[in-house]
Formats: sequence, C-alpha cells, structure tokens
Amino acid sequence: MSTDRTVSRILQQIATQDVVEITDSATATGRVAAQVHLVEQYGFEYGEARRHGHNKQLLTVFLYRDANPEARAREAATIAAYPQAGNGGAAPGLLPGTLKPLPEAEAAVALAKDRIAFDVMGQAAEPRQKTVAWAMLGVAVVVILIAGKYLVALGAGVFLGGLLLGFFKLGEARRQKLAQRLQAAGLVAVRDEHGIQRFLRPGRQLPGHANPFAG
Repeated sequence: MSTDRTVSRILQQIATQDVVEITDSATATGRVAAQVHLVEQYGFEYGEARRHGHNKQLLTVFLYRDANPEARAREAATIAAYPQAGNGGAAPGLLPGTLKPLPEAEAAVALAKDRIAFDVMGQAAEPRQKTVAWAMLGVAVVVILIAGKYLVALGAGVFLGGLLLGFFKLGEARRQKLAQRLQAAGLVAVRDEHGIQRFLRPGRQLPGHANPFAG
C-alpha cells in the first residue's frame, strides 16, 4: 500500500472515530511507531499495543481521542498546517512519500516504539501466557513419557524448563530497561484492570477498552 493511501486511511479514522487502530506486521514496529506519532499530531493519545493473529504475526496499536484542550489545539494546528496530507501533500512528522520520521520527529517516534515494545513484552509476560507455555512443555514431556523414553523425558523437561525460565527472565530484564527509559521520558507507571503495568503521559487516564484482543 502506498504511503498516501496509508495516511489517507488513518485520516479517515481520525475524522470518524474516537479510537484509531494501526495494524501492521509485528516486525514493522518502527513503521507503526511513525504512524503513531502521526496520529498523535491530530489530538489522539497512545493507548496500547497488542500482538495477535496466527503466531502473533500482527501488531495493532490503539490510540484514543484526547479531550485535553492542548490536544484539541494541536489537532487544529496540524489540520491547518497539512491540508493535503494523504492526498499527495506532506504529512506531519513524516519524510515526504514515506512512513519514516523527519529528524525532528525521531525522538518522539523512538518513544512510541519503546511504548509499543513495553506493551507487547507485557502481553507475553501475562500469567495466562506463562500458563500456556508451561502447559505446552508439560504436554511435550508427557508425550515422551508415553513413548517409554523416561530419561529423555527427564532431560527434555529440565532443559526446556531452563530455557523457558531464561526466556521469561530475559524478557523481564529487557522490559525493566524499557520502563526506565519511559520514566526518564516523563511517563508515569500505572496498573490497568488486569494488573499489567502501563505507562501514560502525566495527567492522562487509562481509556476504556475498545481493544478486541485484550482480555
């Protein structure tokens, strides 16, 4: 899809909805973060990010219309400054004809990328996800036991269990580093209704869930 078509679809959501959804490949975090910054220029606030779909190959970010007067003033200024966005003209924060940030927008896009990564890693750390991972390990060991390979089952259980623990610890360490960066950027740590840590701008509140992938 061309950049103009992508921006045009985003602007259509902005004009008609209070929740904007940006969906792309889970490997395209940088491109999604640039679009997040674009939407924020129209008076929206980052809400959350989730991976979903087959093998979690899709990434969706949700942004919510911000009723704060500053956000409404930012929207009006952006509309006035970029009247041809999505129609061949310049779009706020993006290099012409691309979904890459302008130099002056790189810091904001990097922050959006960190927020996305933090939320996605939090999703992987949810108790439900950990339970599924341990259950899959248990099933694998039971299958090996049924085949009568007791020593193999024991070795596989210890080895895979160690890998799983290491994976969770590594993920938590990386998430803590992201949390430090987000706090250094002035964001505030809160807990959502599921007890998952999130980061918001000062004075903002967690939005009501319009996210079909949360639960």
